[in-house]
Amino acid sequence: MWGVLAVLCTVLFLDGLDVSMVGVALPSIGTELGLSTTSLQWIVNGYVLGYGGLLLLGGRTADLLGRRRVFLAALAVFTVASLVGGLVDDGGLLIATRFVKGLAAAFTAPTAMSILTTTFAEGPARNRALSIFTVFGASGYSSGLILGGLLTSLGWRWNFLVPVPLAIGALVGGAFLIARDKPAATGGHDLAGALTLISGMLVAVYSVVSAPARGWLDPVTISLFLLAIALLGAFVAIENRVRHPLVRLGILRIGSIVRANASMIALMGSYVSFQFMMTLYLQDVLHWAPLRMAFALLPAGLVVAFGSPFVGKLITRYGTAPLIVTAMVSLSLGYVWFLATAGTQPHYLVTVLPTMLLLGGGFGFGFSSVMAQATDGIPDSEQGLASGLVQSSGQVGTALVLAVVTALVSTNAGAATDFGQFHPGLNLVTGVAVVGLLLNAIPLVAQVARTRSA
Repeated sequence: MWGVLAVLCTVLFLDGLDVSMVGVALPSIGTELGLSTTSLQWIVNGYVLGYGGLLLLGGRTADLLGRRRVFLAALAVFTVASLVGGLVDDGGLLIATRFVKGLAAAFTAPTAMSILTTTFAEGPARNRALSIFTVFGASGYSSGLILGGLLTSLGWRWNFLVPVPLAIGALVGGAFLIARDKPAATGGHDLAGALTLISGMLVAVYSVVSAPARGWLDPVTISLFLLAIALLGAFVAIENRVRHPLVRLGILRIGSIVRANASMIALMGSYVSFQFMMTLYLQDVLHWAPLRMAFALLPAGLVVAFGSPFVGKLITRYGTAPLIVTAMVSLSLGYVWFLATAGTQPHYLVTVLPTMLLLGGGFGFGFSSVMAQATDGIPDSEQGLASGLVQSSGQVGTALVLAVVTALVSTNAGAATDFGQFHPGLNLVTGVAVVGLLLNAIPLVAQVARTRSA
């Protein structure tokens, strides 16, 4: 069991590593391949498009076709795409490999989660496994920031090539350690649902990530949003009528599942968007080197890495709801502290460091707790669906919040101070975190009141 967990953690580590390393290498990639800022954006957004667009389908496919089979096939595609990405000399091909890696990750991420939740029984063992799982995700992201700075100094291609041996090792380990499982006896016949879901999610994510460059009120942007709504509306109508739906919509009637998905949007959307603004501020405004910037943001990852192993025991003792509220309080305090102390030029020890520690605590408490709540009480046959749903919420929510933040930062570029252009974006991420806090605190307070009354 713990060998299986090691394989799954390696894959999550690679996902975090890939995202942060590539972000640090973007300026060098643009210089060598002659890519504009808009094209460089698609090296990141191409991955987001494939990942966010197919996550929900990836999780359900694992339930229907067999988790081991889907996991190994997707990991093999991810490995090949990483290798090709490090060898190409054309910007368009590089973006294409990023899209393919996103597609592969859309299958490996929810499948890894469903393998974990079906391997470890609900309760202390699963909570402990989830907390360890979170450590590797955070460690991958934090390591990627530092490794990205070091490897970029040797050549940006190493950022794509170094993960390949780790991916091959995970592929071999998975083939030997992950137990064989059989495809589902029913379901999988909903072709119309699959087509409308894929099309709707791809169009929705593309609309969000391309809107800042094109304009939110541009006719093309509006048309894309309307098309996405129509496709997803058709998907819902199909799922309510077919005998074996691809996605059982009844899962969305469970209050704890809905809150977990909303919490993931608030957690990931605010956290990633804040990191994005800090990266721009430290590198483009203060002209910090990538490695110096990485060490400045590292404390958040260290808090997650060292604190997450204890979250499993806390979940077992107190449940997920109090920990999610604690996480949202920590996140909200972090953003409020930054806004209150930043002034016209934030001081690292006074403003940035305390903020990163608070955000690290929020992410460490929140991610494992949200994932546990999103899959608690769900039968094994739908674990892939539940994990794909909550991870889709995180990715699409991140894309949406980040797109709005990017637009706010761009339109406020002429602010009186260099830091002033980031204030509207900071106000937005603070608001997102506070909404996430209220969505979880109000039901918890109501539950405590009912318990005391009884």
